[in-house]
Formats: sequence, structure tokens, C-alpha cells
Amino acid sequence: MKTRKIAGEIMGQLEAFEGSKAAMDTTQLLIVRGRSRQRIKPEDLGPTISQIFKDLDARQLDMYSDETADLITIMDEQIRSQVDIQGETDVYGIYRLRESFETMNCHADYGMGLLDDVAVFIILWKDKSGMGPMFVELVVSALEA
Repeated sequence: MKTRKIAGEIMGQLEAFEGSKAAMDTTQLLIVRGRSRQRIKPEDLGPTISQIFKDLDARQLDMYSDETADLITIMDEQIRSQVDIQGETDVYGIYRLRESFETMNCHADYGMGLLDDVAVFIILWKDKSGMGPMFVELVVSALEA
């Protein structure tokens, strides 16, 4: 399956494959969480995400674009088809994500990329103290069945 291959490449590149766990695994959507062994500085979280998209030959999208909002809506619908979630889709909630991590005393960065008919959302975060690992979460979505 294409989503698993892409997720495996990303987790491998971030040295986060070992011990990673799928939070959701369907035919169209894969959500994976893990801890990276890499020691990346907070200011390098964004450039690391950009490099991952370059290495995948994926087009990195502007997080504030209509295209990204449309992809977030599709991913949300895929998740809601598997899990009962109360409330409406909030595509702007993703933009508040960084603030949430900062409130929890973490550095965080995220990005959205498009590789053919697969959308990839990556978020990296780590404690502001510099102690502990960097955490990785991926949402890899097949846009066509």
C-alpha cells in the first residue's frame, strides 16, 4: 500500500521507525506516531520537514492555502468515517496546533505535502528544555480510492 510505503520512508528518514505505532490504519488513511533518535534543534524542525518533502519529491504546500484546507477536510472526513467525532470539521484548528504545543512547553512545526495522489501531513515536536526525544506524527492520506 502506497501510504505505508511513504510513512515508512519518512519514519526511517527521521530514525523514528523503531517503536512507532499506527494510531489509525485504513485503506485510505494512515496515522503513525513515533519518537525520533535524531537530535534536531528547534529552529531546524521546519527545514527538516521541508527536506523530507524534497527527498520524497513531494510538493510542499502553503499551510494557509485553500488547497491545504481542502486536504485537511478530506483527511478529517476519512478519520470521521472510522471514528465518531462530535462537532463540525474545523480546518483552522490545525493552525492553532503550534500554539497548543507551545502552551505545553514544546517547540513544534508542521507541514503539508502532496505526492501524486497522496497527501502527507507531518508534525515534529520536542520539549523546550532540550531534554528528551523529538516526537513525530504523520497523517498519510490516499486521495483516490
